[in-house]
Amino acid sequence: MPTNTDIESPTPPSADFARLRCLHARAVRDSVALVRRITPDDLLRPTPCAAWTLTDLLAHMTAQHHGFAAAALGRGRDLAHWTVGPLDADPVVQYRDAAEHVIAAFATVDRPDRPLALPEFSRTRTFPAARALGFHLIDYLVHSWDVARTLGLPYAPTPELLRAALPIARAVPDDDSRLAPGSAFRPGLSTDHHAGTLEQILAALGRSPDWRPPASPGVSGD
Repeated sequence: MPTNTDIESPTPPSADFARLRCLHARAVRDSVALVRRITPDDLLRPTPCAAWTLTDLLAHMTAQHHGFAAAALGRGRDLAHWTVGPLDADPVVQYRDAAEHVIAAFATVDRPDRPLALPEFSRTRTFPAARALGFHLIDYLVHSWDVARTLGLPYAPTPELLRAALPIARAVPDDDSRLAPGSAFRPGLSTDHHAGTLEQILAALGRSPDWRPPASPGVSGD
């Protein structure tokens, strides 16, 4: 999740906001499709998020859905909505329900410039709904890749989603906030001119496109 409040972009017109909302729903539902593949034996796997197991990542993703949903519904200032709690007995169903909740909550937002409270970003200012939607979209595109890579599954977002996500990823400030414990993003990495759009997004947010889960003890590589 972007944590620096200096991400600036013009508020899009209503038609562009509707398109962004559709792309956001697609990114979130892509994550649901991947999370459905998780089994109980997978929950302690390491992920591309430093020091996070899949349990930690899934708990973070679930909590962020609830936090952004609360923001879209005008209740974002209450920090209880953003609290990362333990996973339920069926974390896949828990995650799916949280994902549908945030999609439904953003569907109620009537205009792109409606101010939303995002206390994890700032306790003193609000953010236009379109910018908050972009924050959440980029978070779930990258976290979908995290889940897919952890499980060894393919992940291929649509070109339209990638085109929308790239400028958002590049707008996330690459500063000391990325070094803070628990930061979802790490300092940006360089890419060559042959890199695809997804690889550019990942690198901009500190993910190595070459990341693979470490081999289990006693298991040799190919």
